[in-house]
Amino acid sequence: MHKNELKIIIGLHRVINYIDQQTSRIAAEYGLTMGQFAVLEALYHKGDMTIGQVQEKILSSTGTMPLIVKNLEKRNYIKKIQSLDDKRKYILQLTNDGEDIIKKVYPKNEEKIIEIMEILSVEEKKSLVSILKKLGDDINEKSGK
Repeated sequence: MHKNELKIIIGLHRVINYIDQQTSRIAAEYGLTMGQFAVLEALYHKGDMTIGQVQEKILSSTGTMPLIVKNLEKRNYIKKIQSLDDKRKYILQLTNDGEDIIKKVYPKNEEKIIEIMEILSVEEKKSLVSILKKLGDDINEKSGK
């Protein structure tokens, strides 16, 4: 690997790690883990989904999802509904309590991310989005997604 490629990977990791730390801190203020916040945020923006769909959206490992779902159910933030199409699948749905909490947490997280990105100009942000999309599209094509 060339030096610039390494610098890009290291830089991306550092930025993502920092943003994740900030998101974890904000979520913790509301008694949520990062994984719990991610599930609530996905359901809030995308609507009801199967556990597998949520897992794919939040890029979570299969091992952590059952615990995250169980803990969110205990707190009455989500409910599991058995799929009518496939009895082996469950649909996750935000409850009123879940919607209330994500409506408090999400704007603070979004505000923090915008604050972090203020250093970039509008053009730099557009370029970065374009570059990341190009990389992502290529990766998806190569992996058959």
